Amino acid sequence: MASHADTPRSQSSQSQSRVHMVVTGVVQGVGFRYFTVMAARRYDLTGWVRNRMDGSVELEAQGAGIDVERFERAVEGGPRWSRVEHVDIDIVPVVPGEQSFSVHSDR
Repeated sequence: MASHADTPRSQSSQSQSRVHMVVTGVVQGVGFRYFTVMAARRYDLTGWVRNRMDGSVELEAQGAGIDVERFERAVEGGPRWSRVEHVDIDIVPVVPGEQSFSVHSDR
């Protein structure tokens, strides 16, 4: 289901990491963005989420390495009414000073 970048995760569980994810399937109109906001809060992550015009959901999440990995697993499962078909995950540079996890306007 998930497709991870070839970049190994050599960071400790406490060091900051950031991922960019694109989730496809039945992921719009089912509370997916709200689900990601709640999961990000649960794992104390920052970042953003938005719907894309192609029907997918795009997001970036940042925090302690182990918490980002737990968040990835939650996103791969999705909320009750969703059907996650595929998740592309790439490791991206950390954004310094980011304070929250928010919903961005649709693309």
